[in-house]
Amino acid sequence: MAVTGSVLALSAAGFRTAPANDREWKAAMDAATKAEKQGNLPEAEKNLNNALTLAESSGRNDQHLVQTLFELGEIYAKEGKLEPAEPLYLRGVQIWEKSLGPNNLIVAKGYTKLGDLYRSEKKYANAEAVYKRSLTILEVAAGPNAQALAPDLDGLAEIDRAEGKYEEAQRLYRRSMSIWQDTLGPEHPIVAQSMNNIASLYEAQGKYAEAEPLYLQALSIVEKGLGKNDAYGTPILNNLADLYYTKGEYAKAEPLLARSLAITEKAAGPTHPDVAQVLNSLGLVYDAEGKRALAESTYRRSLRIWEKALGPEHPNIASSLNNLAALYYAEGKYAQAEPLYKRSLDIAEHSLGPNSAEVAQCLENFSALMRKTKRTAEADKMMARAKEIRAQLLKRPDTR
Repeated sequence: MAVTGSVLALSAAGFRTAPANDREWKAAMDAATKAEKQGNLPEAEKNLNNALTLAESSGRNDQHLVQTLFELGEIYAKEGKLEPAEPLYLRGVQIWEKSLGPNNLIVAKGYTKLGDLYRSEKKYANAEAVYKRSLTILEVAAGPNAQALAPDLDGLAEIDRAEGKYEEAQRLYRRSMSIWQDTLGPEHPIVAQSMNNIASLYEAQGKYAEAEPLYLQALSIVEKGLGKNDAYGTPILNNLADLYYTKGEYAKAEPLLARSLAITEKAAGPTHPDVAQVLNSLGLVYDAEGKRALAESTYRRSLRIWEKALGPEHPNIASSLNNLAALYYAEGKYAQAEPLYKRSLDIAEHSLGPNSAEVAQCLENFSALMRKTKRTAEADKMMARAKEIRAQLLKRPDTR
């Protein structure tokens, strides 16, 4: 994925500073930060909502309010709650525009965050518009090669990638990488993340011979600059492992994911959602290698972490359930697989929409189980719906 900015650093310019309950607000914000670092997103959400109430009680549109709006929006987004995140980001940007003026650099950063959210919602036309608005501000204020442009370029590249416009996506990724190379030098770890983005784009096109050396080069840069056990290298390890998994080279994928898991557990803690993501990938590799007992325990640990950290209705839960159900299906344990497929489908429909590609995948898998257990009518109905969803997705490839 594209490298985008973290939670925005806020400028006090144009704002009155302290809300009436400043001490309580800060305590709530600190508690939210601690909970997020521990991977406890529901607890972070609760504390940020408390902070928002305190910030709003001042009756002023100050920096505390804007910071709270963006951080709560980011937590919602991490939890997969994209719809409630959107008005928070919009409100924060509107406050900045009014207080700082529409062409301020801080406002541009707000547009970038809003673009990231729209992209997650697959509202690509909206995302493209705000990314370009941010770029226009930044290019005028900071110049065409300023580092601040890179997140918007990466965001636009991600949109083109999602729409199958690979040449345009590569052009944008390479412009972003060029900015980092010119300003930080060719061996900086941020340059490695740009390489990771381009390699991932090659992989998406099936250009594995081009993707692999670029991943390896990116990993070498991170290891040289930060060491072999720095968390900055884990996205590259994960993507390289995914490439090997796709190619059926499981013996190469497994040690990369084991290494990523160890690094992530040490950096974020054993119950962080990022750990669950690596576990889910590692479970797939174990499953493909025929290590089914190990795959099952790995899937289940991933599922436990995600359920606690993200809540029971997050899309990641659907993915983990689907993988575990597929394992049981392959073992002929149909009675154990069926409730998992059903729950996976319910979550995907609720969290991603009834006509998403993920729902189609769930229906296809569930249909196979129905057919295997001699429920042909139900299987046919599920498969027909899956085909209809995929046909509709092909008719609107740009999701606009």
